[in-house]
Amino acid sequence: MEFIIQLLTEHGLIVVFLNVFASQLGLPLPMVPLLIVMAARSVTDDVAVGPLFGVAFGACLIADLICYTAGRRYGSRVLHTACRLSLSPDSCVSQTQSLFSRWGVWTLVVAKFIPGLGLFATALSGQSRVPLQRFVFLDALGVAFFIGTFIWLGRAFHSAIDSLLNTLSSYGKVGLASVFVALLFFLAFRLARRHLLIRALRMTRISVPEFKRLLESDTPYVVYDVRAAASRERDGTIPGALPWSLDDTQRPEAVASPDTQVIVYCDCPTEYSAAKVARHLQRAGFTRVRPLHGGIEAWIAAGHHLERPTFRSDSAKVRCS
Repeated sequence: MEFIIQLLTEHGLIVVFLNVFASQLGLPLPMVPLLIVMAARSVTDDVAVGPLFGVAFGACLIADLICYTAGRRYGSRVLHTACRLSLSPDSCVSQTQSLFSRWGVWTLVVAKFIPGLGLFATALSGQSRVPLQRFVFLDALGVAFFIGTFIWLGRAFHSAIDSLLNTLSSYGKVGLASVFVALLFFLAFRLARRHLLIRALRMTRISVPEFKRLLESDTPYVVYDVRAAASRERDGTIPGALPWSLDDTQRPEAVASPDTQVIVYCDCPTEYSAAKVARHLQRAGFTRVRPLHGGIEAWIAAGHHLERPTFRSDSAKVRCS
């Protein structure tokens, strides 16, 4: 434990920069505890609060600019890669797009406070071609608010934090082991939560070739696109797909025939959003619901046609034989 305290004393700002930078690029490293500890030490030690804020702010903004540039250049591929790495699949692509459709680019101001959202929000800003100056202004505002909040908390509760550090230090190697056990527990908890979320929504998927054959057959079917409206308008939809998601206020009616197949697709690599909506649709009365394996990306990769949406609330069409 003495080693960690000495490291923070001699190289604290470097550690903060690397920790914040890596965390904002998507690595599962908790940066808030370090910020709070360093802020607490700034009250009694030689750590100046101004440089601490500046280093954390700079690391965060640089990482966000990298994500913004990657999203602008590589589009949805960056979002899908981030979603695969994320420990918060419930904060994946579709949720971020849904927030953007409601709040617009102002989502950046609060994105850092929502686990799993910050990385997607910056990449989606690039993909959506948000002007660089506007992105930098709003992102910097959000970063300053986020960093400032936890530095204030660290300084406000510095006595309790110093007491905790002194207690851990008095235990020597046991205290150091406690810190590492806490970090491992944090990672294990997030991984377990991700696994349970995906497992809870596990159901039989339909492959793109199967789906294509279904569209060309006389079998009754209905297709739902559960992406955000902005994604449907920008990228197009699978022909015949209807928009619906858990955020919609109007509850869909169950199909007339129990034999009607319901296909749901999204743009998350694990089909998390599609599976979540599929579960909801089952509770709404649909009996044969399957998410599309690979989502719209798999449909595009197979070279199939997309169409521009012309949806209306009363235009739901169910194909029946």
